Amino acid sequence: MTFVAKPKAHHPKLPKNELGLTRRDYEGSVSTLCAGCGHDSVSAAIVQACAELSIPPHMFAKVSGIGCSSKTPSYFLGNSHGFNSVHGRMPSVATGAKLANRELYCIGVSGDGDTASIGMGQFAHIVRRRINMLYVVDNNGTYGLTKGQFSATNDLGSTSKKGLPNLYEPIDLVSMALQLGASFVARSFSGDKRQLVPLLKAGLMHEGFAFIDVISPCVAFNNHSGSTKSYEYVRGHSESMIASDFVPPGEEITADYEPGTTETVQMPDGSKLHLNKLDADYDPHDRVAALAHVQQRAAAGEIVTGLLYVDPDATDTHEILNTIDTPLNQLNEAELCPGSDKLHSINESFR
Repeated sequence: MTFVAKPKAHHPKLPKNELGLTRRDYEGSVSTLCAGCGHDSVSAAIVQACAELSIPPHMFAKVSGIGCSSKTPSYFLGNSHGFNSVHGRMPSVATGAKLANRELYCIGVSGDGDTASIGMGQFAHIVRRRINMLYVVDNNGTYGLTKGQFSATNDLGSTSKKGLPNLYEPIDLVSMALQLGASFVARSFSGDKRQLVPLLKAGLMHEGFAFIDVISPCVAFNNHSGSTKSYEYVRGHSESMIASDFVPPGEEITADYEPGTTETVQMPDGSKLHLNKLDADYDPHDRVAALAHVQQRAAAGEIVTGLLYVDPDATDTHEILNTIDTPLNQLNEAELCPGSDKLHSINESFR
């Protein structure tokens, strides 16, 4: 296998973020995926999102399972903490990392096979436990590493590269995330960077479990005319729900304007935000309506993208368990093991 090293020389005028870091400081190694793979576009979007948020790279924990998608953490945040787990078991590792150090920003990258098949049980429980993390699924509807078999997210009637039809109903991970209680649910397309980057930024800053399903075409095995997860199909059958952007926390800015009109708002950094209020009555805070709309549009052969649901009052595991503010991995032995007398008093309190 031939490895390609990235050039050490950087352009002297690369833009820098608030930390004085450039985009290159958030990159990883050179990708070994197929040229044109949608997963590389997702990795590039993650690099851009993290750089624009000005979060130190060492404050990230990136975890993955097995599959083409799970190789991608090697291609972003090269100076962060990373763990590549076994097939379908990424949620367990992410749970442990966040329980041990709540200060880390956690990005979990999985695939439709890694999450919707062998990892289905683990996915269900990490959602309901409300782990504070960003969970990204690179969804191409196929097993790329094992030469193109249908995955559990492939649509009924979609054909393989050889022309064989899929005979089974698909598992919709967005619908599952909504039903299981995820407090931030979105779907995007790897070829729509303008939509994907703000969603990634919002997901990273969300206090709770954030899930983004990214349709990411496999150019080797699932990018033909009969596929419903090809570049051509997604571009022709997608429906963007909300024209959204991500604005970091700051002094409150208010705006009041009528539906169907546009308002320009001056932002703290000097830029101007042009707001266009949609006439549609879609409410991203209504979980039941979001689930119904996703399923209705799927029945019509359309892929709904954008921010589908967000809970403004979300909680995470540490709030539920009432853990202390200090990360558990920073506690000393006396705090972690207070002794048999303390254990005895705790046991007595349950009698």
